[in-house]
Order: sequence, then C-alpha cells, then structure tokens
Amino acid sequence: MPQRFLVYQSLWAMERRSPDGREWTLDEKLEMIRAAGFDGAGVRFADRAYAKTVTDFLRAHGMTWQAQAYPQSVDDLKPVIEHVLEFGADHLNVQPDVRPYTVDECIPYIEGWQRLADDAGITMQIETHRNRMTTDLIFTLHLLDRFPDLRLTGDLSHYVVGREFWYPMSEADHALMHRIIDNCWGFHGRVASREQIQLQIGFPQHRHWVDIFMGWWERGFRQWRAKAPADATLTFLCELGPPEYAMTGPDGHELSDRWQEANLMKDMVRDLWGRVSAGQV
Repeated sequence: MPQRFLVYQSLWAMERRSPDGREWTLDEKLEMIRAAGFDGAGVRFADRAYAKTVTDFLRAHGMTWQAQAYPQSVDDLKPVIEHVLEFGADHLNVQPDVRPYTVDECIPYIEGWQRLADDAGITMQIETHRNRMTTDLIFTLHLLDRFPDLRLTGDLSHYVVGREFWYPMSEADHALMHRIIDNCWGFHGRVASREQIQLQIGFPQHRHWVDIFMGWWERGFRQWRAKAPADATLTFLCELGPPEYAMTGPDGHELSDRWQEANLMKDMVRDLWGRVSAGQV
C-alpha cells in the first residue's frame, strides 16, 4: 500500500463561542466533518465516554482519528493509553502540559511517556505548542539535541508568534524552523504572523504568511515521504481555533468563517500533497 495523506478536522475548532450562544451539537459537528469530506478528526481521549461516542461515529463512516492527550505527569498518560488500546487511533498526540526550566527536568517525562507508548505498541508524537514543554523554539531544539529521534507534531504557528519572526524571514530563522520540521511526523494546520496566532487565510493581506506556511508544509511533506515507510500515513489536522484564537470585531463576532476556512485549508494541503507526490513542486 502506498503512503497515504489524511486530513482531519479538530473538534475543538468546531466550537463557535459566538455572542449568540449557539453551539453545534456533537452529532452536528461530526456530520459536518463527514459531509465536508474530511478523513477523520482529532479526538480528546481523556474522557472515555466522549472518545467512544466520537470514534464509534468515525468508524461507522470509514473514517479515522488521532488521539489527543494533555498529561501533567507520566501517570496521566496511562488511562489515555488504555482508551487508545480499546478504541484505536492512528497515533497518540501528546501536548506535554508541564513547563520544566531545564532540559534535564524534561527527560523523565519524555522517557516515561515514550516507555508507556512503546510498551502498548502505540505511536506517540509530541506537539509543539505554547505554554507547554515545547513552548519555546530554542528550548525545543535543545530537546532535540537530547532526543534526536523525538517524533514531533508540528503546530508551527506557535513559534512564529513566540519568536516574533520578522517578515521577510531570514535564512537563519528558516533554518531553525527547518530543524523542527525535519523531526515532524504530523502537522496541525494554522497560519500565524509575528503578532497573531491565527490569521484569516482567505484575506489577501495575509497571503505572504500563508505562502511561508505552505512552503514549510511542502518541506514537511517531502521530508516525511523520504523517511516514512512505504505504507505509512501522514496526518494533517486543520485546527483553526475559536475566539480568542480567532479574531473578533467589536460586536464579538469573528472576522471570517472558520468552518469555510477549514475546508479551504483542507483543499489547499491536499493539493500540495498531490503536487509533492507527483514531483510537481
């Protein structure tokens, strides 16, 4: 079986948080994701009942999912792994909800989580994310010095804001990001600028940042194709978050339609994958 590319939608990103107070039900969210042609979803696995409901729907419709966890200790991952073993997942995505001061303090967490995942036969990835162990780009590069084979999930938006990269970006800054990208085994999709975590990807004034992220994702797809097994699957989670990730006007309403943008992002990255696979870029 050839390498596959699956585009997921974040269930967190399906929260509206609108001034009208109207939220889609879980059934509505799942049906919207299915009808729009996403391959699956990112699913929070801390709550067994929630994980069962969502994965039952996805499985029934021939879709797949990634399991998401936010452990604050090594033991916090144990029940999540039990749920993954029960319901399945293409991989376990860990947002390490700890903020050690030194790399040495990170070692017991990473080794402990990896040991639990390995013993269970589950593929684990560590997400790059602010206010987590991986909050800072340079600190995460030091983690890679200690764990050169660490599998990352690249949410690259956090480092653009965290480092306040100038535009146009320097080759030195690109090189820092390339080292992160080259350790990525999956991606979470959002476009940032040096001052905003989440830009409207359809607004023409943001095109230069969209182009930077598309270039990074192209590199990410290329490096993954070169190192992954012939039958492996790469997942890309569209993760355009609700306010305060999403910018709002004085009336509290968002400046763009995030659901429409998620569908646009899905089509953009699928097209990019197709061109990378065909050797057209």
